[in-house]
Amino acid sequence: MRIVLGLLLVTALVPITLIDLDHRIIPNKITGPAAIVAIVAILGLDSDFLVEALIAAAAGGGFFFVAAVLYPRGMGMGDVKLAGVLGLYLGKAIGPAILIALLAGVLIGAAIIARKGATEGRKTAVPFGPFLALGGMVAFFAGNDLVDAYLDTF
Repeated sequence: MRIVLGLLLVTALVPITLIDLDHRIIPNKITGPAAIVAIVAILGLDSDFLVEALIAAAAGGGFFFVAAVLYPRGMGMGDVKLAGVLGLYLGKAIGPAILIALLAGVLIGAAIIARKGATEGRKTAVPFGPFLALGGMVAFFAGNDLVDAYLDTF
């Protein structure tokens, strides 16, 4: 099941990343079908995973929805939808995916501010979709192990 979900996820993330980098939008024409395909694939391959996937989608999308509502100029609704889609594909690994995306975004933001200065750097628009895609891919390969290691520690 994981390899099928991984291939489907990559199929959605590649164009999302490229479009977001070029146009700073994440098209509903990709996220909507990607969500439907995830649910159909989960139902066909491992329906026991569906509840975890739906909870993760609500948690990931909900987290970014709050950010988008509180700071609408900083986060778009495409990012919210992409986080929800990642939750469908990743399940409990959505936590590490979001953490990795946020850390990568902060590092790039800090580099931009260091290069351009604080005033100009803070005004530089950086699309967040590619960071979510990076976090999603890292979490696909290592996210469940990270979650399990964390839970075993505490």
